[in-house]
Amino acid sequence: MDTVQKLKEIEDEIKKCKKCPLHEKRKNPVAGEGNPDAKVLLIGLGPGYNENLQGSPFVGAAGKFLDELLGLANLKREDVFITNIMKCYLPNNFATQEEIETCTPYLERQIEIIRPKVIITLGNVATSFIFEKFGLKVQRIGEIHGEIFKVDNLFKTRIIPMYHPASALYNPNMKEILREDWKKISKLKI
Repeated sequence: MDTVQKLKEIEDEIKKCKKCPLHEKRKNPVAGEGNPDAKVLLIGLGPGYNENLQGSPFVGAAGKFLDELLGLANLKREDVFITNIMKCYLPNNFATQEEIETCTPYLERQIEIIRPKVIITLGNVATSFIFEKFGLKVQRIGEIHGEIFKVDNLFKTRIIPMYHPASALYNPNMKEILREDWKKISKLKI
């Protein structure tokens, strides 16, 4: 079975998932989308209002800013795979630890299938989860944003924690910090 089929299989499972109460408020689960053979994987927290309506990740205002940031890194949406820790709508942009533990096996399988060279985590929750998964010391995003962490796993991954694009929508002072962090990625040999 090829990468596309394996990811489709996970997406089909997510569409039927009722393992936690979040399925009750979703219109469209958001498994993720992009290049199934991407070298770069972006991971956010979970779908917001617009993502829930459209069934795609990062389609609202934060998504528009993410597109700008990708451009600064010399990347396009079609080059990367974008997904989230949580696959169902988060009405309050919050997931409990139990909900995270219930949903993350889907993400773990996506990572195993895609085998990215670079994982860009967007925000504290995604960063904490990925750092724990790869045996890195969990730190606050404010201390490590834009840094590159090398993980010596089967496919030699680099993890780059970033502020979530939505943070710049709530605090315009964050825009320039995010832009500078994303420009660093353009210098990486991916």
